[in-house]
Amino acid sequence: MYKRILLAYDGSPSGQKALLDCQELAQWSQAELALVAVLPITIGLVSIEGGVYDSAMMERERQGMQNVLEDGLQRLQASGYQAKGMLLTGDTVEEITGYAKKIEADLIVVGHKHLNGWAARWWKTSVSKSLIGLAHCSVLVAITA
Repeated sequence: MYKRILLAYDGSPSGQKALLDCQELAQWSQAELALVAVLPITIGLVSIEGGVYDSAMMERERQGMQNVLEDGLQRLQASGYQAKGMLLTGDTVEEITGYAKKIEADLIVVGHKHLNGWAARWWKTSVSKSLIGLAHCSVLVAITA
């Protein structure tokens, strides 16, 4: 039975589906919920994901991810769930798996949208696929079309 569920939330439609799935699991198992959003780190003016940033843009990105996190927490609270929230900074997969270990999560829930075309699938690394390979616990991938 799951006692601690970590939801990696980015506010996307697949993330919102994962949020709904997470609520159902938490209700069923009476688990504690933790919600995280991850802001990629920057090296100089270039993020590890290839974008170019200045300090003002980075602050807007940080505030945007904080807003996403707060939105997710509000959605959970509106449904009657209490959850801890944390904005993490760094490599998405490393931060999620590290935080999951820190809180001793039994399950990580993440959203996933299938990418169209072989080029898109080849170019973009799947966070959910990487999580499955690195996580110390079970991973539930909520898929949207």
